[in-house]
Amino acid sequence: MCGIVAYIGAKDATPIILHGLKRLEYRGYDSAGMATIQDGQINIRRDVGKLARLQNLVSEQPLSGNIGIGHTRWATHGEPNERNAHPHMGATGEVVIVHNGIVENYISLREQLLSAGVTLKSDTDSEVIVHLVEQYMAAGYPFKDAVGHTIGELQGASAMVLISTQEPDRIIAARVGNAGGIAIGIGDDEMFVASDMPAILDHTRRMAFLEPGCMAVVSQNDFSIQTLSGESVSPELHTIPWDPVAAEKGEYRHFMQKEIHEQVRAITDTISGRVDFSAGAVFLPDLHLTEATARTINRIVITGCGTASHAGMVGKVLIEALARVPVEVSIASEFRYADPIVDENTVLLAISQSGETADTLAAMAEGGERGATLWSIVNVIGSQAMRMAAGFIPMQAGPEIGVASTKAFTTPLVDLYLLAILLGKLRGELDNERVLQLVKELARLPQQVGTLLDREPQIKRVARTLMNMQHCLYLGRGIQMPIAYEGALKLKEISYIHAEAYPAGEMKHGPIALIDRDMPVVAIVTRTRWYDKMISQLQQARARGAPIVAVATDGDERIEELVDHVLWVPDCSWMLSPVLTTIALQLLAYHIAVLRGCDVDQPRNLAKSVTVE
Repeated sequence: MCGIVAYIGAKDATPIILHGLKRLEYRGYDSAGMATIQDGQINIRRDVGKLARLQNLVSEQPLSGNIGIGHTRWATHGEPNERNAHPHMGATGEVVIVHNGIVENYISLREQLLSAGVTLKSDTDSEVIVHLVEQYMAAGYPFKDAVGHTIGELQGASAMVLISTQEPDRIIAARVGNAGGIAIGIGDDEMFVASDMPAILDHTRRMAFLEPGCMAVVSQNDFSIQTLSGESVSPELHTIPWDPVAAEKGEYRHFMQKEIHEQVRAITDTISGRVDFSAGAVFLPDLHLTEATARTINRIVITGCGTASHAGMVGKVLIEALARVPVEVSIASEFRYADPIVDENTVLLAISQSGETADTLAAMAEGGERGATLWSIVNVIGSQAMRMAAGFIPMQAGPEIGVASTKAFTTPLVDLYLLAILLGKLRGELDNERVLQLVKELARLPQQVGTLLDREPQIKRVARTLMNMQHCLYLGRGIQMPIAYEGALKLKEISYIHAEAYPAGEMKHGPIALIDRDMPVVAIVTRTRWYDKMISQLQQARARGAPIVAVATDGDERIEELVDHVLWVPDCSWMLSPVLTTIALQLLAYHIAVLRGCDVDQPRNLAKSVTVE
């Protein structure tokens, strides 16, 4: 959730940090601040609210220096206000910190500090860290060792970055548990530290990543990493392919709209290099999957949170249909508390856009400890979920800035389709002819997505008729049931309209009591094996006066007689149809939210990357 940026080099740190924080606005935050060291003194500026307030404050009260740290905060301890905003400075004025995560034992540490006569200036758990560091330094420990000893007193997952007037030529970054990532950017005569890569992509694409249980000492021209127990670590260096220009809105009104339209490219990139359309072959090299390994798998558990779990539900249908492997979908926040039954023949497949979602990482850790093989589908190369896994599939979606996920939902659907084909082939469930047919259907998908996106004006007209509704019911069956869940989630996230989704066959088992003229129904009624059953549900909703919007296949004349509005999608394979129906519902939710005047890219109370439980 919270964002961190730090800089050391020959340039003025202030504009670099402010620009980096701007790149992290998509993560969600309620206050922002920064600190630099100049002439042996720490200078702090911070304010509640949007980053623009901090930028105005810095304009009015300038600060500069060749080393600095910045932060965007999402409140966990203490209400959003200036005194609780980061950075936090110690009592001696020698150390300043920015921190992500939660100090679970902060109450006892706070009492310990108060009894020692320390004056605490905030209500945060983060402030106790900086005071403990200063106490260790006062006892004679060097800066790095003081941080290490302090971490030894902390409980819970944390990521932190600190600078000190006693050693103004270095930044110290540490990561304890899965509290979000720390990237170290390597420049020319300058170095960067950030919680997420977009913050520093304008300056460098050469990066290393801090693993949990490690600490980095970063100077102007070098860095070193060691474990918290003092063992040296040789980090792998990555060259990140993302172009920072891709994080700009360009011609679009919102990032979300831009990212909806980027799905043609994202899906094309996801397919490219992974499919031989002439031979009928699928390649997922980072999964390291062999025929022998594929045949030993007797169960797959897909785990994720929110949108990712909905993708997993689609994956369950695909993998079971094509590879004939039993699949369970487990919400990541529940997985490790459920005493899960997994073994060496179980694959735990985690789906996460950021690759840093705390609940998902915890589920992976639990599954790994119990012997499961770990796989992941991630968008962020070098993320923790990628590094923890024995094999992974990169989404190829590119940077996703809008909080409500769009292309990072549809690209995993394609990844799961490819995985299902590969598993089916390796396990002997699919012959060459069937694989060739499946990949040829995939070849048409980018063009079909483009055709659908051209219909945005028609979808906007439907959105205008629904913009004042207070409630909405989404229905789907089979492979479209998870898309009903995802469509309702998108509407809730960005328009703040109460929406619920159900398997359509469950409507008569309770939800039908809610249906009347004030309860619109959005039903996914594409031409699949569940079509006739969906028609039956539509007739029941229509008999009770509900306004009905159908997502339907081009040319379906029967649908128009039963519903008030239709969102038309191109005819395609039933296994790939969720990609198209999803995009139609993304556009519907987007335009309803815009018409209602909502902050589409940064919805209230939400963050892009949820790095705390």
